[in-house]
Amino acid sequence: MKLNTKRTFLVGLAFLSICAFWQMYDNVIPLILTNTFHLNETYSGAIMAADNVLALFLLPLFGSLSDKKETKIGKRMPFILFGTGAAVILMNILPILDNSYYQTPSGSKIAIFVVVLGALLVAMGTYRSPAVALMPDVTPKPLRSKANAIINLMGAVGGIIYLAIAAVLYPNSKTAGVAHVDYQILFIVVAAIMFVAVALLYIFIKEPKLTEENRKLEEEHPEWNLAEEDASGNETLPKDVKRSLGFLLASIALWFTGYNAVTTWFTTYVSVVMGQGLGGASTCLLVATAGAIVSYIPIGNLASKIGRRKTIMGGIILLSVMFATGFILTTTFKSINAIMFVSFAVVGLAWAAINVNSLPMVVEMCKGSDIGKFTGYYYTASMAAQIITPIVAGTLMRVISYKILFIYGAIFVLLSYLTMTQVKHGDQKVEAKKGLAAYEDMDD
Repeated sequence: MKLNTKRTFLVGLAFLSICAFWQMYDNVIPLILTNTFHLNETYSGAIMAADNVLALFLLPLFGSLSDKKETKIGKRMPFILFGTGAAVILMNILPILDNSYYQTPSGSKIAIFVVVLGALLVAMGTYRSPAVALMPDVTPKPLRSKANAIINLMGAVGGIIYLAIAAVLYPNSKTAGVAHVDYQILFIVVAAIMFVAVALLYIFIKEPKLTEENRKLEEEHPEWNLAEEDASGNETLPKDVKRSLGFLLASIALWFTGYNAVTTWFTTYVSVVMGQGLGGASTCLLVATAGAIVSYIPIGNLASKIGRRKTIMGGIILLSVMFATGFILTTTFKSINAIMFVSFAVVGLAWAAINVNSLPMVVEMCKGSDIGKFTGYYYTASMAAQIITPIVAGTLMRVISYKILFIYGAIFVLLSYLTMTQVKHGDQKVEAKKGLAAYEDMDD
């Protein structure tokens, strides 16, 4: 059994479009809120947190709805097409309102901006879970770690494409000292990327046909399914599998609590603790991202050989050690140096080991008809952590000391190791080799 790499890259186009959007959203919307509308950090922060709050409800809801939707173009594709189409239209209204407010400020324009922004977040929320669920829909369970590595890689490519476009269109020479920046062209370009990516997905991925092929394959391998059917024909999880799912979701929340706190507060942390500026801190985070990108596919291959759970637990240990190392380095040195860059590259590798395998472990525990719902569970756990941890970590840094950040991150990541020891299901079953390669090669 081999992973269809070409098809997986095409499926990843949906995630590429999503990540390109969110990279732009996180970079540009705060600038509009603070520079154009002159909202203070509290109001701007509340608006920027709205996407995570909405995600708690929207992602499991639309993931579950897509499980039940049957159309000629598939279960997930209607949500992907509608969500992308609505987002492409709504996102291009934002810079129009931004420019209009700069020319003629009014409270009604701020209100309209917030309403359109809210509608945009809902549009994005309608198709994230269905888009991510499409991969396990068309991928056999034993190959999902490899496939998820490619999906993550495609997401990173989406973010990098945006960053490259933004760097070309808005160099510092064009924006430094300018009273107002017109972002219309940037929104148009990102919208075009989203449209083209999803159009290619729709053209080349025939969801109903591929889903049916995968369903038949899973029927031939009942040992892959952990879910059971009750007397009424509904799918249920055995108690031991349900217990593993609970501990796995707790693990996801814990490691996101530790990791997201560090990535959220790192630039502020190095400014206060080391007296370093944004450039050095951003470079560290970029190195971590690069470390993750180059690790995605090798980590997926490793997991197919030694198992997802072992790979995740190895990543947890490595990440907690590197956070402890980060504490030592940032409190010992007064400037960012090569040792820190190497450390952050290892942080990226460790995070890849965790992140590539966690979603496949969650959806491993369900049958195909529940993939969207279980994808929603994954995002509920991760988003809940990302809502809470910046507040908790920031409060501890203010009340105790900024130096607590890496310690905080290391503790929560280590706690996820304890919960992962209780996860007994969700790993792919590596077959004994009897003249056949067991899932180790990828074809085109």
